[in-house]
Amino acid sequence: MTLPDFDSTQTSRVRLLTAGRTLFARNGYEQTSTAAIARASGSSESQLIRYFGGKAGLLEAIFNDAWTALNDAVAHQLDDAAHGREVILRLLGTMIQALSRDHDIAFLFLFEGRRMRGGSQEVQLSDGFQKFMQFVGKAIDRGQEDGSFRTDIAPQVLCSAMLGCAEGMIRDRIMSERANHPHTLDDEAILKTFTAMVNGLAPAGSA
Repeated sequence: MTLPDFDSTQTSRVRLLTAGRTLFARNGYEQTSTAAIARASGSSESQLIRYFGGKAGLLEAIFNDAWTALNDAVAHQLDDAAHGREVILRLLGTMIQALSRDHDIAFLFLFEGRRMRGGSQEVQLSDGFQKFMQFVGKAIDRGQEDGSFRTDIAPQVLCSAMLGCAEGMIRDRIMSERANHPHTLDDEAILKTFTAMVNGLAPAGSA
C-alpha cells in the first residue's frame, strides 16, 4: 500500500487526517490501529488523542472535512434551480461526481459511514452529512410543493430511494474495482441512470 507523501510544513493534525483516511479506506476502520495511523503520519498516538480524542473522532473529522467541501460545492448552485427536482439532480449529481473522483472517500462514506460500532445501537452521523441531508430534505419538500415531485410518496421514502440509487451504483463499482471485476458503471452510466430514476418520480404528465 502506498501512503501519501507528506509536506514537512504540514501540521500533525493534517498528517493524521491524511494517513487515517488512507489506512481506513485501504484496510477498513476496525482493522486499522491508532499505532499504525501514528506511524504512517510520522506523528504519535498522543497527538491523535489530543486532536481527535481517538480513532472514532478521527474518522468523524475525515467525514466532516469531506462533507464540508461537498456542501460548499453545492450550496451556491441551488438558488437558481427551476424546481425542486432540478435541485436534487444538482445535489446528488455533485455527490456522485465527487465520490467518483475520490475513491478513498467514496469507500469510507459507503462502507464505514452510518454503521453501528461496538456495543452502541446508534449510528453516529457526521455534522456534514446531516447538513447535506437537510439540503436534500428541503429540495424534496420544494419539489412536492412546486409539482416537480409526486406527492403520493412520503418525503422520507423519496429521499431513501434517491440516495439509495446513487449510493448503490457507486458501491457496486467500488466492489467490482477492488475485486478486479469488469463493470460498466462509469460516471456517465451512473449519472444517466440516476437522472432517469429521479425524473421518474415526477407526477404523471409533467415535463
